[in-house]
Amino acid sequence: MAETDIILSVQGLTTEFSGDRGDVRVLDDVSFDVGRGRIVGVVGESGSGKSMTALSLMGLVPQPQGRVSARSITLDGQEISRLGPSAMRRIRGRDIAMVFQEPMTSLNPVRRVWEQVGEPLAIHHGLGRRAIRARVLEMFELVGIPEPKTRLDAYPHQLSGGLRQRAMIAMGLICEPKLLIADEPTTALDVTTQSQILRLMRDLRDRVGTSIILITHDLGIIAEMCDEVNVMYAGQLVEQGEVFALFDQPAHPYTRGLLASIPRATEPRAGRRMPSIPGMVPNLAKLPPGCRFNPRCGEVMPVCLRRDPGLTAAGTGSGPGHTARCWLHSPNGGTA
Repeated sequence: MAETDIILSVQGLTTEFSGDRGDVRVLDDVSFDVGRGRIVGVVGESGSGKSMTALSLMGLVPQPQGRVSARSITLDGQEISRLGPSAMRRIRGRDIAMVFQEPMTSLNPVRRVWEQVGEPLAIHHGLGRRAIRARVLEMFELVGIPEPKTRLDAYPHQLSGGLRQRAMIAMGLICEPKLLIADEPTTALDVTTQSQILRLMRDLRDRVGTSIILITHDLGIIAEMCDEVNVMYAGQLVEQGEVFALFDQPAHPYTRGLLASIPRATEPRAGRRMPSIPGMVPNLAKLPPGCRFNPRCGEVMPVCLRRDPGLTAAGTGSGPGHTARCWLHSPNGGTA
């Protein structure tokens, strides 16, 4: 991908937290790119580091317990990894915005919805209440909120879960950001509303041109929505690639386990259990030596217990940019 086609480039993102038992690294050397007008997925189990990646990029990691560092994070060519809190506030909501996982906890219950959705316009553009209200009405129409005029003065508890999520998407897009981060945007929504929200995000990408990072644990959503996907495990990226290439030829045993765990209409047969990955994501304060997936891996080799393999090309026929953190794909075949 040419440099001019990249809206976000993340190189070496690392996040640590200090506690009574010492420092814990929750993100470890995470690197990926997001192309202009592209939807890039981030997938993994709970505790893999998906939401922490979003919070780190947004400058929302709690201080001073949390520390975020990176070799480089550029947004549309601007280096943002070394910006202070006040400088990040100037770009947050304007150039990069986020839709949080649960809108009911993200919206103030005692403020009308239009005031909250339009707040970025007051902060970044200094608009007055009349202009803000008119723009919010336009956004409500854009995101498909029915009877938008009557919803402007509603309080969050007066909207359904799907309408609250649409309002959060309107808030994220109201300043026409270059990049939108959507963290589990369909959690706790019924299947019909989930489908509507996902269709809305794809249509908005096509109409507005905003690039999207879509965080989810659902590989079905990744297959439906995304152009590329980053698979995370225990704070690291373990596989990256174009969606179709990764689904067709998953290179990492963890990715293969996730794909095998997807429910299918013909499974399970009588007396058979659905496939699952044994074990749990490790405690980040007590990581196993070597590859972090080795306690759960059915293809573990001696070298996996000693050394981290790093990201390498996923092998013949895997497609450009398809990488995996696995000794099965190392140049020396895992004999190091």
